[in-house]
Parts: sequence; structure tokens; C-alpha cells
Amino acid sequence: MKALLIIDMLKDFIYKDGALTTGPAGEEIIDFIKNKTEEFRDKDYPIIYICDNHEEDDKEFDMFSPHCITNTKGSEIIEELEVKVGDKIINKRRYSSFFGTELDLYLRERGVDEIYLVGVCTNICVLYTAADARNLAYKVNIYKDGVASFDEEAHNFTLKEAERTLGCKII
Repeated sequence: MKALLIIDMLKDFIYKDGALTTGPAGEEIIDFIKNKTEEFRDKDYPIIYICDNHEEDDKEFDMFSPHCITNTKGSEIIEELEVKVGDKIINKRRYSSFFGTELDLYLRERGVDEIYLVGVCTNICVLYTAADARNLAYKVNIYKDGVASFDEEAHNFTLKEAERTLGCKII
């Protein structure tokens, strides 16, 4: 079974006034993600929203400006994406969608062995999710038109690295 993971499509990352915005690159992938979400829904495949969600004093803020703080507008899924009944929302505090979350258990209980990744940031949360997924023996596909970063050079390098080193399929 397949599943779509929508990673960190949150107001702080996507909107211009977001605390850690990806700028135009993040805005440009919204329609692609909406279309893929509908394709997966039509086939009754799981849709999983992965949401960065930090405490106010999170140690990650030593590296990045404070963002996606629990119960703030910035931590909300962008309005353009419609969460529907049956979709799963999983909050995370670290880069990987698997680290310290129920994602692996949720996928295995549904018989998912192949995941498709979209969202931000390609070189951070998408990459580390892909790496953990491969280490857990999932087939991983990354939609190149469905991922973005605030660093285009790192974005491009990451897609090559995910394909060459991790064995992800870039589609």
C-alpha cells in the first residue's frame, strides 16, 4: 500500500510573513500538493500531514529562528490544504517525521510499504524523513515538483543525494 506524507506545509514555512519562510519556492508547490492529495484520496491511500511543533525553548532554536511553536498560528497547516476526515496529523519536534512519533506504527498498521514525500524543507525534514524511512525498509518516492527549500543549492544537492545514496526514487 502507498501513502502520501505532506511534510511541514505550515504557515511559518510557507507564508511570506512566516518565521522561517521558504518564500516563493514553498508557495509554488502548493497546487502540486493539492493535486497529489486528491489523487491519493481517490485511490483511498492514507494522507498524513506531518507538522513541525516545538516548545518555546526548543534547542533547535539555537540553529534556526523560533518557528512552529505549539498552539501558534505559525504551527498551523496552510489554509490552501484541506485536511479531511480520515487524514492523519502527526506532530514532530525533530527533522525526521519518524523520530519520536507514531508514524512507523501508523504506516505498518495500515500495510503501507511505499511512501511518497512532498513538502518542505527538502534538505532538512524531507531528507531526514527519507533517510529514516529507507532505514526502516520503506520504498521512498520524492516528488521533485512537490518539495522546496529556502536554499536552492541544498535543495538540488539533496534530491541527488536521496537518489544516489538512499535509493529514493525522484519523480
